[in-house]
Amino acid sequence: MLYKKIAIIDYGMGNIGSVKMALERLGVDAITSSDLTELSCADAYILPGVGAFPQAILYLHKYGLFDFLNEQVIHKKKPILGICLGMQLMANESLEQGRTQGLGWIKGQVIPIDPIDKHHVPHVGWNNLLIGRNDSLFNKIDYNAHFFFDHSYKFIVNNEKHILGYCKHGQNIVSVLRKGHIFATQFHPEKSQRNGLKMMRNYLNYIDKHYQYN
Repeated sequence: MLYKKIAIIDYGMGNIGSVKMALERLGVDAITSSDLTELSCADAYILPGVGAFPQAILYLHKYGLFDFLNEQVIHKKKPILGICLGMQLMANESLEQGRTQGLGWIKGQVIPIDPIDKHHVPHVGWNNLLIGRNDSLFNKIDYNAHFFFDHSYKFIVNNEKHILGYCKHGQNIVSVLRKGHIFATQFHPEKSQRNGLKMMRNYLNYIDKHYQYN
């Protein structure tokens, strides 16, 4: 399989090294950059993220990436995979440290996770993924497969048709999203061992097919 050129968006708040290493294990030498000229040459993107939503949006604007990603993803229809905070940034807004506008690609709001019973916050560790509907992103992944989570906020999605899967942590937490060529996971596939690599490979396979039929 010959994968297209993949770029990891580097805005100063992500597990860049872990994502790049996971892609290398899959035979992909991805570029890591915040340079708009270099990023514009990519065929698809990965938007990682660890940290606070407001600071992430601030950095995206600082590096010119907010408008750039809207152009590349929304207008040019380039595929993208958001990971953890990278998924939450796709919402309309977040209530973390006040109210902050997001990219607005998938309608919804990011809110704090309420502690329920013995389910602590932050939600850190391995949890099983409950697949809501079939998708190529789940090829060769078993129902109830475990993935690694690390977050204190959850994405409340307006339209359920965009939700591919969720996990239970005292409550249902949206864990996988897809809106056409836009994919996102609340968990970290790059830290989720075999199942995480399978999911990343499925995303890479989608990219090849996306350009094959377009």
